[in-house]
Amino acid sequence: MSIGGAILELLFPTKCAFCHRLTEGREQRVCPRCIKSLPHARGAAAEQKLPHIVKCVSPFYYESDVRQSLLRYKFGGVRAYCDIYAEFLVKTIDERAVSCDIITWVPLNAKRLRRRGYDQARLIAEETAKLMGVECVQLLTKTRNIRAQSLTGGAAERKRNISGVYSPCDAELIKGRHVLIIDDIVTGATLAECAGVLTKCGAASVTAATLARKRA
Repeated sequence: MSIGGAILELLFPTKCAFCHRLTEGREQRVCPRCIKSLPHARGAAAEQKLPHIVKCVSPFYYESDVRQSLLRYKFGGVRAYCDIYAEFLVKTIDERAVSCDIITWVPLNAKRLRRRGYDQARLIAEETAKLMGVECVQLLTKTRNIRAQSLTGGAAERKRNISGVYSPCDAELIKGRHVLIIDDIVTGATLAECAGVLTKCGAASVTAATLARKRA
């Protein structure tokens, strides 16, 4: 480690992105304990079928330290986690044989983007695209603010809440493309609504990848 790196580590010691405990240096951003003990969605559990989506893959369940990590990322301003999440996503994308020729994300509405200062799904999508060597383009826009899906009731109500919220940025960018859409957590109604718009615009296929999913 360089002198500058040692000073940074002394002043701002690196913590694991998941359990938030101190690690052994700046190169170790996920501790060995978490690599073994995180709630991995293994085998067939890493894959879900959703409307308009060929498959949706996720490396983790949305619980314990994964949940706490995503809350810090989304609401605590810890943007630096995006590249760590992307590494786990790419591994699962490879293992589950997901193919695409363009990557996009589930976008925030303008009001929430201004309040948060960044779009958490976009950052993960851009890092994932870099690792995969695939272009990352905003294909959808969220046209109005709605009640958060996490605060909405059953499946039918969530579907009504999200209906008609997304529009294509440019339909010509979508036509004939194999699209991979990225989000932080599986929200089935949201991903299905986005995928439905992409399909109507002529996407050849739509797959999805998220860092976490809820248990069935």
